[in-house]
Amino acid sequence: MFGTLGGPRLLLRRLREVMAEPVSPQARLDKIVVHIAANMVAEVCSVYVLRADDRLELYATEGLNREAVHLTTLRTGEGLVGLIAKTAEPLALADAQLHPAFVYLPETGEEIYSSFLGVPILRGGNTLGVLVVQNKARRTYPEEEIEALETTAMLLAEMIASGELQSLAPPGRDIALRRPLALKGTPVADGVGLGHVVLHEPRIVVKQLVAEDIKSEMERLDTAIGAMRKSLDLLIERGKLGPGEHRDVLETFRRIAHDRGWLRRLHEAVATGLTAEAAVERVQNVARAKLQRRTEPFLREWLHDFDELANRLLHQLTGQSFVGAHKDLPYNSVIVARAMGPAALLDYDRAKIRGLVLEESGALSHVAIVARALGIAAVGDVANIVDLVEPGDAVIVDGISGDVHLRPPPDVEHSYAEKARLRARKQEQYHKLRDVPAVTKDGVAIDLLMNAGMLVDLQHVAETGAVSVGLFRTEIQFMLASRMPRMSEQEALYRTALDLANGKEITFRTLDIGSDKVLPYMAKVEEENPALGWRAIRLGLDRPGLLRSQLRALLRAGSGREMRIMFPMIATLGEFETAKSVVENERALLRRHGRAPPSSLKLGVMIEVPSMLWQLDETCRCADFISVGSNDLVQYLYAADRDNKRVATRFDALSAPVLNAMRLIADKAREYATPLTLCGEIGGKPLEAMVLLALGYRGLSMSAASIGPVKAMVLATNLSEAEDVVANILKEATGGQSLRDKLRKFAKTQGIPV
Repeated sequence: MFGTLGGPRLLLRRLREVMAEPVSPQARLDKIVVHIAANMVAEVCSVYVLRADDRLELYATEGLNREAVHLTTLRTGEGLVGLIAKTAEPLALADAQLHPAFVYLPETGEEIYSSFLGVPILRGGNTLGVLVVQNKARRTYPEEEIEALETTAMLLAEMIASGELQSLAPPGRDIALRRPLALKGTPVADGVGLGHVVLHEPRIVVKQLVAEDIKSEMERLDTAIGAMRKSLDLLIERGKLGPGEHRDVLETFRRIAHDRGWLRRLHEAVATGLTAEAAVERVQNVARAKLQRRTEPFLREWLHDFDELANRLLHQLTGQSFVGAHKDLPYNSVIVARAMGPAALLDYDRAKIRGLVLEESGALSHVAIVARALGIAAVGDVANIVDLVEPGDAVIVDGISGDVHLRPPPDVEHSYAEKARLRARKQEQYHKLRDVPAVTKDGVAIDLLMNAGMLVDLQHVAETGAVSVGLFRTEIQFMLASRMPRMSEQEALYRTALDLANGKEITFRTLDIGSDKVLPYMAKVEEENPALGWRAIRLGLDRPGLLRSQLRALLRAGSGREMRIMFPMIATLGEFETAKSVVENERALLRRHGRAPPSSLKLGVMIEVPSMLWQLDETCRCADFISVGSNDLVQYLYAADRDNKRVATRFDALSAPVLNAMRLIADKAREYATPLTLCGEIGGKPLEAMVLLALGYRGLSMSAASIGPVKAMVLATNLSEAEDVVANILKEATGGQSLRDKLRKFAKTQGIPV
């Protein structure tokens, strides 16, 4: 029961006053526990803070032995306090000593107290400490007292998160919130970035916890919920979904926004005397603490949905925009986000960004493509990163290994700073190779081409010395737009791209959408296996208006110039012939309307579906060129989804099955004198590229950052020797195992940098 001091609302007001007093952190904590004990008619109130070493340290107490402060510690999971920290759930006991987790701590003098109530101090669902009250008499703590103590813990979480208590921690005993963390994710974009955290969607800091008028807070909450629901309805009805916010996700939000249990908990929190903002934060804190300790995938998805919904509601209550670019972005910024649409990254000042860390997006996501194009070191699939960081935290992003170091120790920071300097020196060396022809030691010329997808990419053609653009991903324009680009807009982009290339060839790939590339303004087609489903040329041939519009834009943009177009995901020669007939019809239409067609038109096939391996003779006879899409070809050869972490790394591209397929393609292209390039990820890796050259490839297309390292490999390679060694290794290979170690050993003995 509460004392005569006015209940939880008065307690919160008094604690707010204490928080504002100009006193030391220890004095502030000591006053807080006295107020809480008096208000809740408890003989004891104690605050335990979680340290970086995973121990809970007694930081303040009223009622226990004061000499135990900063001396008494418990491991997470040890005793009642440790149990609360581990489970992140409150614990109320009439006789604490009967509980199996009870641990007797003689230095505290707590043996005379029977009843016990403890709640976790939470921030973002992460435990920062434990708040406890105790009584001598055996008593049952009612639900309203548990809720009042949870609300009080929110204030303590704010105090811990501010860093104020760090001054009380001696060296080596940092509080958990500030502890260094080494996290592992998936490499997304090559590079090393050192900087400070900037949250893509900044948290709303709830400053006013106590409601002045409960009725008006209820009305504010209901108004904000109604406005949020209306905004979600509007997004769905208009079909103008923002980048990365797909229809099925918004439909889920709409259902959750009407969830009765969620709404009931929000109203109950306001009824305890909280402001609407504090109610949203408290309800979400409790939900996150419970759900993030569960492993079921569908529960994790619920967690993300509730997180975003709560965030939207907080923005609605405070009148702040839900998403907005940082206009005053500090230098050395590392953007941290749960997920991000590809357009969102372009809103930031590229010159100030050193890295990108994503909780949900992997190496093949849309934003990953943009990050690589902008040359930003990026790591994805970093679990709970948004809840582990505070704005301004020091962070290191290793886009090569997938490591993220949060609040790194000085030695780690020094090591990575040196790594970044070495990388910069290497880049300088590669830059010096820009105008050096890519010719092997025994005189074989190799064409190193560049992959692109945005106009910003094309500035790298001259910078890197690329021969041409071997792959221009036309779908990027569609992915970044909020609606279907008009034909005139497509034409303008392609014409500008050709202008920026300064006479160098560009091979435009027609729309490769579907599977993981869902356009935000098109309804997503639910498929059991989208990677093998309705995508790329299949979608284009079934929606001829879409394909015709793009081809017409390409032909108009190429008027009087050389134009190269290739078609993705071709599985039968008939599909390519149908696509060719569409091109011929559009070219005839141009002539009828008095418009000049391209002076030279080359049409090519992407070899990425295994069925094409048995149609190579016919394909080489009727295609102007062929290009191997190794990313898809490898995953289809092994029936291993490259987006599925459980199987994506089970098979190696440098294994006999893959290399024999690659050699077959190269042999057929040479037999029919059909121009051949490879534009998948393996073409940009020096070791894999060396092997491809030995198999007969003379044109490799890759990211701008890969051209320097691959050219250095080419210049150091005696190709005739490499051909003999690779042929012998393949001849001796059995069982489809990886040949990587043998191939790397050869490169090392020859001094080839791979």
